[in-house]
Amino acid sequence: MRIDGRFWLTKNGKNFLGPGKIELLHMIEKTGSMNAAAKEMKMSYKAAWERMNSMNLLADEPILERQTGGKGGGGTTLTSYGKELIKTYERLDELHRQFINRFSEAGDKPELLANILNRTFLTTSARNQIPSVIADIELHNLRGVVSILLSGKTKIISTITSKSVTNMNLQTGSDIYAIIKSSDIKISSKPLQESANINVLEGVLESVETRDENTEVSLRIDEKTFLVALLQNEDKSLHVGEKAYASIPYNNIIVGL
Repeated sequence: MRIDGRFWLTKNGKNFLGPGKIELLHMIEKTGSMNAAAKEMKMSYKAAWERMNSMNLLADEPILERQTGGKGGGGTTLTSYGKELIKTYERLDELHRQFINRFSEAGDKPELLANILNRTFLTTSARNQIPSVIADIELHNLRGVVSILLSGKTKIISTITSKSVTNMNLQTGSDIYAIIKSSDIKISSKPLQESANINVLEGVLESVETRDENTEVSLRIDEKTFLVALLQNEDKSLHVGEKAYASIPYNNIIVGL
């Protein structure tokens, strides 16, 4: 047996977004026409319109907009709100699949599922808890070198004990969390040289806030990955919107399940 689950977003107690509705929005965006989208999905125009209307009744803003004129005589496309709905749904659906896949590790063993639930809802004080995947593992006597692929496809290295690798049953492809304390990240406005046992990541500063001689920095590494660092003193060379560089020692990255 395997644990399974379907993902829907509801609003006011009614189904708002699901796989079929998202597919219809994609088709409308692709074809520029409600009628053409319905044909692509092998459904009647009436069924497509009813599906679209059920979304419109619950939406905060218009999802579609009509285009007039042009070579084809106009058509239908998604508003910016409609496009954002797709992105939001697909990101949540991705996280939902990861959630269900983690539970599926339990098979038909309730006690194992209870252990997985305890791990899933574990709360730590670390500011950075990044959903990731193990890309590679190398064991060197007592030390394990874990290559981690962050959610935005950026790679970092963590060193943990070989016993931890075994006890946690870590394997290539395992879904994990890369857990990093904000105080273990150093930020520089100048490019950093690669060095042994230290990850160097380039990003763009999203925020820089100084208070009581401490500075909290948010660094966007890529579209999906942000790092929060707490610096012990004010660094006036750090400015929002500019490039900066984070350095994180391998042994300061905790692997969590």
